[in-house]
Amino acid sequence: MKQLYCLFIVLALFAGNLFAQQPAQQSAENAPLSLEDCLNIGLERNFDLRIVRNEEIIARNNATRGNAGQLPSIALNGGYSGNYFGNHYTLPNDSTSGTAASYNGTLNAAITAEWTLFNGFSIQSNYARLQELKAMGELNTRMALEDFVANLSAEYYNYIKEQLSLANLKASLEFSQDRLYIVEASYGIGAASGLDYQQAQVDYNADHSAYITQLEVVAASRFKLNQLMALDSIEAPLALADTTIAIDTCILRDYIWMAAQENNAQLLVAYKNHRLSQLDLKQAQSRNYPYLKLNGGYQWRDNSFENSTYLRQTQMGPQFGITAGITLFDGMNRRREQQNARIQMENKQLQIEQFQLALKTDMANLWTAYTNNIKLYNIERDNQVVAQINFDIAMERYRLRELSGIELREAQLSLLESEKRLLQAEYNIKLCEISLLHLSGQILDMLGE
Repeated sequence: MKQLYCLFIVLALFAGNLFAQQPAQQSAENAPLSLEDCLNIGLERNFDLRIVRNEEIIARNNATRGNAGQLPSIALNGGYSGNYFGNHYTLPNDSTSGTAASYNGTLNAAITAEWTLFNGFSIQSNYARLQELKAMGELNTRMALEDFVANLSAEYYNYIKEQLSLANLKASLEFSQDRLYIVEASYGIGAASGLDYQQAQVDYNADHSAYITQLEVVAASRFKLNQLMALDSIEAPLALADTTIAIDTCILRDYIWMAAQENNAQLLVAYKNHRLSQLDLKQAQSRNYPYLKLNGGYQWRDNSFENSTYLRQTQMGPQFGITAGITLFDGMNRRREQQNARIQMENKQLQIEQFQLALKTDMANLWTAYTNNIKLYNIERDNQVVAQINFDIAMERYRLRELSGIELREAQLSLLESEKRLLQAEYNIKLCEISLLHLSGQILDMLGE
């Protein structure tokens, strides 16, 4: 009996440290990574970001005056041709005459230029459109960066949450294992019933199963983080510098909303699309005006003759011309294109208003979730304290044989569930923080944290 009492003491001491919020021990060989470290690695390696940066460079390269048609085109060409002809004549009296075949050759070279001086303001609107597309490319890069930072940050804190859950399940498993040892020893000396022993086995197996399942969840989160960082080995071990989820409960709604109206990347893209639709209308209207083109060049030609009055003829000099015109009728296509462009511009304005309404809805939903989860966090934090006290009391009564194993198990599960709900509330608050920063266009500030 003295040995059994000592086992109860060991179990009671172990219970004092049950469910401490510490992540599963990581390998010391891996340098712990902070959120900023993970973001910086991903910024360099993530494939989506590398692709969108290349697309931004393409848009920047296209935004030139030459691509818009504002600059002349200049070409240099040359060639050589020859013939070897003889002449044969048939006269009216059926007699014939002719000359022997001779070789004639022509060598020529020229430089030519063509310049559209006016095309109904099409050139100017095209250049403005290329500049807008360049700015759009920058916005697309920014959106990709914001999405990446939001996704990686969410997964970073999810990994912390799942590690903390794993630590809690491990503590619960170790407690159930110690309880099984004690009940087994008690059963061996006749101090516990077979039912108590079997119940302890069931509880241990349930905790063991939950622990193994959580190992898979932690691994999946680690794989996702490694994928976002585009690491060569998806299964590489990962140690994080943070072991808890730090939350901010003092975010100001008015500040977030004002920032969202000014900086939300998707809203700015909607404005850009409306501007592009205006330029498309201007482009269609340019066909109502005449066009004026200038061309010129310098040509050199050398002809050689084998059987002629002249053995060589050389020609050189400039050439120039001007072309003007206007389309009088094109089957009503101009009118159709301009009508469609006006409708498209109206659609882009409607899309702006639609997105502004969606932005208000997202803000309302996120703020409601943020404030509600703060309330839940405060409730669960207090409840966790009560659950811990209740578990400690249950342990003491179990040690004194005043409480059954089933009742102790209920207290154990109650504490485990309270820890789980508290972690989920913390994580939900963090997700709301990330989403609010994303909505307001301030998510990239996390790169400097």
